[in-house]
Amino acid sequence: MTMVSAPLHSGHGFLTLDHVSVDFPIYEANARSLKARLAVIGSGGRIGITNTGGVSIEALQDISIDLRPGDRLALLGHNGAGKSTLLRVMAGIYEPVRGQVRHQGRVGSLFDLALGMEPDATGWENVMIRGLLAGMTRREVLARREEIGAFTDLGDYLSMPVRTYSSGMLLRLAFAVCTSSAPDILLMDEWLSVGDAAFVERAEARMQEIVDNAGIVVLASHSPELIARVCNRAMLLDHGKMVGVGPVAQMLELYRGAAPPLG
Repeated sequence: MTMVSAPLHSGHGFLTLDHVSVDFPIYEANARSLKARLAVIGSGGRIGITNTGGVSIEALQDISIDLRPGDRLALLGHNGAGKSTLLRVMAGIYEPVRGQVRHQGRVGSLFDLALGMEPDATGWENVMIRGLLAGMTRREVLARREEIGAFTDLGDYLSMPVRTYSSGMLLRLAFAVCTSSAPDILLMDEWLSVGDAAFVERAEARMQEIVDNAGIVVLASHSPELIARVCNRAMLLDHGKMVGVGPVAQMLELYRGAAPPLG
């Protein structure tokens, strides 16, 4: 296995990727198929040919980085560059085909917020379900239950099945659970902002608090202003390859094409 977890020692968490590569096979396809070529265009990856003549998309190629407490890493790149794939590798959702991912500390992700929600379960029941999926213990969820419920502003709806919720209500519930505690390693695919104007203001304050309290933060975003405000390091990706890692200003300049290639 390529994801290795170590017990957390306070102040000594880390996230390390060592020559990580990810391939997505395309079944029942061959190297000349239009389907394969369209898929690779959409994904931003590169076509690879398997030993059996099938096709795979090389979504990430030879990615290495070492993150320590205090690191706030921005992931830069065009759509399909591999940012979301890399975040999912860091979260343990995708397993590398080559290389190794190691981490120490609890990993929390703020993407796919509604993942694991049970439509026929009540809001309160989904607080427990989503909290456990987020890596909290049952005791931790119970300790935060009332605060989570109050933050959602859903009132009596929390006792009703979530299939009766609007999409906005569902996102508010999921957001409240996922941001109820700061993980040691926080992974974000864009900055979250959910709900109406009044809730957005509270959500923004909560997002800033969880970012401030997390040991390590990895943020994929297309906003240079947000990246400059939140992050102190950046990685530039292009078609699944790491172009460079360095200070935010340098990587943003390289991303805009104003700096000479690194190396």
